[in-house]
Amino acid sequence: MGRFAKSQFWHHIMAAAVGVVWGVTFVSSKVLINAGMQPAEIMTLRFILAYLCLLPFSLAQKDRLVANSIKDELLLILLGISGGSLYFLFENSALVYTQASNVSILIATTPLWTMLASTLFTKDLKVKPHTAIFSLVSLAGVVIVVLNGQTQLHLHPLGDLLTLGAAFTWVLYSLILKALDTKYSVSFITRKVFFYGIITMLPYFLIKPWGTTWAMLGQTPVLLNLVFLGIVASFLGYIGWNAAQAKLGPVKMNLYLYINPIATALVAVPVLGERFTWITALGTLLILGGMYFAMKE
Repeated sequence: MGRFAKSQFWHHIMAAAVGVVWGVTFVSSKVLINAGMQPAEIMTLRFILAYLCLLPFSLAQKDRLVANSIKDELLLILLGISGGSLYFLFENSALVYTQASNVSILIATTPLWTMLASTLFTKDLKVKPHTAIFSLVSLAGVVIVVLNGQTQLHLHPLGDLLTLGAAFTWVLYSLILKALDTKYSVSFITRKVFFYGIITMLPYFLIKPWGTTWAMLGQTPVLLNLVFLGIVASFLGYIGWNAAQAKLGPVKMNLYLYINPIATALVAVPVLGERFTWITALGTLLILGGMYFAMKE
């Protein structure tokens, strides 16, 4: 198995697979937005679908209904907010005020923020210098892939701050998840994330009413993309991510977020008609090389 412990090999494979799937979600969500759906509606529908898929498995495992303590239940609510409603509101709202390239690059700083937060707020997560250095190499690769030959990155303060807010909420999600994954099953935690993500998103629709119609949902491209986002990206994605992080920890786990832009770039070629250039290939090599050396013990 080389540098990966045998017991962790499949968790690395799982993490990489989720990283690829979540990269594809940017393209899939864009298809739905072009069809007239609001980002908040997309998130709510995908979480509802994921929750309904997960519920039978959770019941079969006889998962508890509530946590062991009020403190843990409150932490689960924070998981639903930080990994669900608030994260998606920050990220998707940012696209209104800044360029998609800014969002992609700033979201890709999440692994670095995770390292900093782990060093400051946890006692048992030690970040080695080479991990941080090669993480920066991967981040450089992300910048190259996202810009793809463009030489300018324009700052848009409000949108960029919202994007950083999304990155920070995912760091919070990762650290809270670490505190709970030894106490509860993956299916219980993930079900709670979906449930509280949905519940805490609902007040948003008092401000901006629901606009998606049954006619829109009946369109084949809309239906297929919602199924992908709900079942593959959310149901299987969050289960896989939460299970892998329980084994790998938040620092290594969030390094797999660097795969997102690679998957986005590859899928955008046939779906959105974008080009995969030698610059994109160079950035991809930097991302994968940086990840490889950052994870070396």
